[in-house]
Amino acid sequence: MESNSTHCLIIGSGPAGYTAAIYASRANLNPIVYEGNQPGGQLTTTSEVENFPGYPDGIQGPELMDDLRKQSAKLGADLRYGEVVKVDFSKRPFEATISDGRTILADTVIIATGASAKYLGLADEEKFKGLGVSACATCDGFFYRGRKVAVVGGGDTACEEALYLSNLASEVYLIVRKNYLRASKAMQQRVNDKGNIHILYNTNTVGLYGQEVLEGATLVEHKGEANERIYELPIDGFFLAIGHTPNTDIFKGVLAMDANGYITVDSPSTATSVPGVYAAGDVADPHYQQAVVAAASGCKAALDAEEFIMLNGSVIPRHEE
Repeated sequence: MESNSTHCLIIGSGPAGYTAAIYASRANLNPIVYEGNQPGGQLTTTSEVENFPGYPDGIQGPELMDDLRKQSAKLGADLRYGEVVKVDFSKRPFEATISDGRTILADTVIIATGASAKYLGLADEEKFKGLGVSACATCDGFFYRGRKVAVVGGGDTACEEALYLSNLASEVYLIVRKNYLRASKAMQQRVNDKGNIHILYNTNTVGLYGQEVLEGATLVEHKGEANERIYELPIDGFFLAIGHTPNTDIFKGVLAMDANGYITVDSPSTATSVPGVYAAGDVADPHYQQAVVAAASGCKAALDAEEFIMLNGSVIPRHEE
C-alpha cells in the first residue's frame, strides 16, 4: 500500500527533482516524488545532450533522464506519476493535494517543477522540435556548426543566443518583431559588431517548412502594412529566445516570487519564504537554466531539507512511512 506521508515530498522531476530524490534517499528521508505529467521534464524533448558531465560521447535527452530516474528509484525514492494541484504550507506537516484526489503529508517539500520555454504557437514548431527547432542555443548550438540559423527575439537573451551561435554557425539571422532591439546598449553593440549576425527588423515568423528536418522559415516583413513582404529564409536551425514561463501557478500567493513568477530563494541555500520548503532547478533560476546547474541545485535542496529536519525534528511518525 502506498504511503501518504513522507519526510520529503519532491514536486516535479527533471535533473533537479531526480537529483534531489537521489540525495534525499541516501539521507533516509524516504522521498515521494510526483513526477508531473511529463516525467523527466524538458530534457525528454531534447535530442542529443553533449554538455552533461560523464557522457563523453553524448547522450539522448530521454535516455539521460531515464538514467537519473533509475538511479533515484534504485536508492529508494518512491516515484509516482501524477500532478500536485494544490498545496497548504501554512503548517507542518505540509499538505499537497494530488490530481487523483489523495493528500500527501510531508515534513519538507522540494519544488522542482521547472520552467517552460515560450513558443510562437506555429503549427510546425512541434513537428520540428529537436529536428531544427530549439529553445536553448547553449544546449543545441553545437549541432549547427558551419550552418545557417535564426534566433527569434529582441531582448538580451535573444542577443546572447545570437552571439553564442555566431561563434558556431556560418550565418545567424536575428528575427525581431519591432523596429528596434530591447537589449541593453552594450549588448546591441556586440551584436552589431558581429559580421555574421544579420538583424531582420519588423519581421514575424509565420511558418516553418521542411521534409524530415527543418529546411527554412516563412517570414513576413512589415506585416499588415502597404509594403508587406512575405518570403522564405533557408535555415537549418530555428532558436526561440522569447523567454520562459516558470511552472509556479499553484504556489502563487503561497511563496515569494519575483516579478516573472520565479520562486525566490535565500541564496546560497534553496530555502523559500516558507521554512522547510525548498526550490530547485529552473523554477528558481531565470538565468542559467542548464541541466547540470539544475541537478546541482537539486542536491542542495535535499541537503537543506535534511538539515531542516535535523534542526527542527520530524512531525511525520515513523510508523506512517
